[in-house]
Amino acid sequence: MIDDIRWAVRHVLSSPDRLRYLLATGFEAPLYLARFLRVIVPQARERLADLRTLAEAMPDDRLREQALASIDGKSYHVAGACILATFLPADAARAYIAIVAPLETIYDYLDNLCDRHPEVDPTAYPVLHRAIADALDPDANPGDYYANGPAGDDGGYLRALVEQTQRGLAALPHHEELLPYFRESALLYSQMQTFSHYPSPERELACVRWYEEHRDRFKALDWHEFACAAGSQFQVYAPLFVAFDGSPGLAGLAYDAYFPYVSSLHVMLDSFIDQSEDAAHGELSFTAVYDGARRLRERVAFLAESGRRGFAGLPRPERHRFVLRIMTLFYLTHPKVFTQGLDRQARSLLRATE
Repeated sequence: MIDDIRWAVRHVLSSPDRLRYLLATGFEAPLYLARFLRVIVPQARERLADLRTLAEAMPDDRLREQALASIDGKSYHVAGACILATFLPADAARAYIAIVAPLETIYDYLDNLCDRHPEVDPTAYPVLHRAIADALDPDANPGDYYANGPAGDDGGYLRALVEQTQRGLAALPHHEELLPYFRESALLYSQMQTFSHYPSPERELACVRWYEEHRDRFKALDWHEFACAAGSQFQVYAPLFVAFDGSPGLAGLAYDAYFPYVSSLHVMLDSFIDQSEDAAHGELSFTAVYDGARRLRERVAFLAESGRRGFAGLPRPERHRFVLRIMTLFYLTHPKVFTQGLDRQARSLLRATE
């Protein structure tokens, strides 16, 4: 985690375009970034180290391999998922991270199982993803998430992640006000992961049919942009943040501020940096759906601008604008950008989101 983030910070500071993009966030941006890097990231790293110890104890070799790969290869995700803790008091930030770290690890572990495990049947996808719905409901009873596969003993790893998340949520006053938004987010995420992991071209057709069921609500998005929005976790982390910030009654505003536009941009940028990996493994690439780099740039600009407008109704909207910019900046300064020769296009996308 630290190596990726340090690498990105060095490249931001050495790139005039990227440094200007950071400073344009406002005079408080360096202070926010310093707190994120010096306080929040180390706490996220400590939590992830504990979870890695759990993963190392998994009896099944293939499940353990995917659990460790999700932690080692996607620790960047956990740090980013905790960014809103930057704006919380110390005790609240620790409690927020204690929820987000295991929850984000569930997302990443299940994604790895669906992508990389050789024996995961499509019927297993929705059953595995019940873990997310259960984790987001402190009153849910954890079930057998491997009922449809894959086979093997995880030593209680996934259940432990679910229960850690539940305990953290149960201790949060008025957490019940978050549950309607968490339920929709978990359902849409499970559906997105299920449909997008079907073999091609069945997956594209399934995603289009699914989008048609929701088109009236998301007319401004195309099918793959809607799938990206459903595949993000920001619509969970933003309501959770306002609850920790003392305003659980604003959960709906926070949900709507991030979903669908910021959420869609989040996963679209993740797809952008994963182009080579997706091609190598025959996975669905959301950026490849666009008719060229110009159209991608136009839609990224639209998603970013729509997201900024959505922050207007939240207290201290500048904090959320900072999160949007840092998310965009860090994705477009990830080492994968440079190893794939995407730096020029990444800088073009940065300019589009200014």
